[in-house]
Amino acid sequence: MQKAESKIHSPVEEDLYRKFGQALFIAQPSADATLTLWVPRDRLIDVLQYLKPKFSMLYDLFAIDERTRANRSGQPVSDFTVVYQLLSLDRNEDIRIKVALAESSLNIPTIISLWPNANWYEREVWDMFGVIVSGHPNLYRILLPPTWEGHALRKDHPARATEMGEFEMGPERVAKEQEALRFRPEQWGMKKASDDSEYMFLNLGPNHPSVHGVFRVALQLDGEVIVDSVPDIGYHHRGAEKMGERQTWHTFIPYTDRIDYLGGVMNNLAYIQSVEMLAGIEVPERAKIIRIMLSELFRISSHLVFYGTFVQDVGQMSPVFYMFADREKLFGIIEAITGGRMHPAWFRIGGVAADLPNGWDRMIREFIDFLPARLDHYDKMAMQNKMLKARTVGIGVYTQQEALDWGITGPGLRATGIDWDVRKKRPYGGYDQFDFEVPTSNNGDCYDRAELRIEEMRQSLKIIRQCLDNMPGGPYKSDHPQTTPPPKERTMEDIETLIHHFLNVSWGPVIPEGEASVMIEATKGINSYHLISDGGTNSYRTRIRTPSFPHLQQIPLISKGLMIPDLIAIIASIDFVMADVDR
Repeated sequence: MQKAESKIHSPVEEDLYRKFGQALFIAQPSADATLTLWVPRDRLIDVLQYLKPKFSMLYDLFAIDERTRANRSGQPVSDFTVVYQLLSLDRNEDIRIKVALAESSLNIPTIISLWPNANWYEREVWDMFGVIVSGHPNLYRILLPPTWEGHALRKDHPARATEMGEFEMGPERVAKEQEALRFRPEQWGMKKASDDSEYMFLNLGPNHPSVHGVFRVALQLDGEVIVDSVPDIGYHHRGAEKMGERQTWHTFIPYTDRIDYLGGVMNNLAYIQSVEMLAGIEVPERAKIIRIMLSELFRISSHLVFYGTFVQDVGQMSPVFYMFADREKLFGIIEAITGGRMHPAWFRIGGVAADLPNGWDRMIREFIDFLPARLDHYDKMAMQNKMLKARTVGIGVYTQQEALDWGITGPGLRATGIDWDVRKKRPYGGYDQFDFEVPTSNNGDCYDRAELRIEEMRQSLKIIRQCLDNMPGGPYKSDHPQTTPPPKERTMEDIETLIHHFLNVSWGPVIPEGEASVMIEATKGINSYHLISDGGTNSYRTRIRTPSFPHLQQIPLISKGLMIPDLIAIIASIDFVMADVDR
């Protein structure tokens, strides 16, 4: 076991060594240069309590099955590892704390008292890896069905249906599954009655149109007032992280489109930037600007869907038809450039799939000249509507501290007055070359969360116009040997490139061992892929951190004491898709 290096890389690291002694920690280098320290399990709470004032947000919490990993040089012996990634917005800094666990002693203490959003993450660690979280109030399955056997992200759990027994759904199985889904209030610390009245329990969803997907909220009601609620997710779980460890680095790209399925190629960007960091690939300037332009087009597309459905959920029918018509115009441009619409899977390791077609600039210019007047019209039609304001102003309010405690990012965080946008704070992929504003508000309510997304569309138009006016020349894909696939035109010129193309597409590129994660400002908040390479042709561990997952946790806090119609407005204002939650 190798102790922490004597070289200290940051004031936080120095501070920890001064407080606890350097011998307590083992430092691990990572490709993304994030401070990563291993801590003994019995000192975990002490260390995290000390870090809490410095790192206001628990950004992510996940586990790794280390049992079949070959390349772990400098890391302590571990069968399973639990990773805590903390984020300081004030200092724009991260730290990863890792805890090594033996298979014979799979348990960790809960940290809900430090960061409330740890609740669902800890349930996921139990659900997927079987790590018991001591002191957790509701350690039940969260993504898999209650009757599921085993822990799906363990390396010895089957990855394909063909490796499992034949599935049967007879009457007995149906009855068993239905009974397992029965809501039992006492499991969640709820009482069935107060001193003077009985509570009613109501299922909202999982097939109600206003829950925006297969999502269930079990409500505890005193008359029409919400006393408490239990969000129930997992109905849309498709095993994306398991598939990420089964597919090659290249062939997993189309799967990323289906996570935030309204974000399109922006999902590709979060994934491939981590791969490129592991491989040391430098992306050409033209490819960077093309990526940004397409990502911002998809930001507008996603926000148009949000805008229309938000207004519809609070009582207006007409706007959604206008906004979807605008989205169709946008999809026409995306289809002309990429060949696809919602899920083009067009970004590649090292660049993009092809160069821009003839006439792309004319189509883009027509659209960005057309949309501002439409947004002005929608503002009068929807956001200035007295009924919409009555339904949303002062509803679903949370403070800056509550937003940080619950891991809220994106427009939901900026609605409380915090101007944290990854594109500005940690410019990635070329965003440092662009002039745009980060809109903020201060009320933290449903209305502000909607208003910010509308202003974000205007800023996206500003970014796209700069892409249009300043598109650089040069290659659309890197010539690095790990770029996948190599530029297609070269495969027609020499046999070596054709062989390279064949091997990278069929087997996949061999990415050097290491760990990396790159944050992006996705449509709904911060998205990232924590990728671990064991020096092979696919990912050893693919951790997908999505913004929607922590956002839904906050529903009980911001809906308590309100009425069901208020909850509908709250759900609409969060802007989530269930594939982004359940993965």
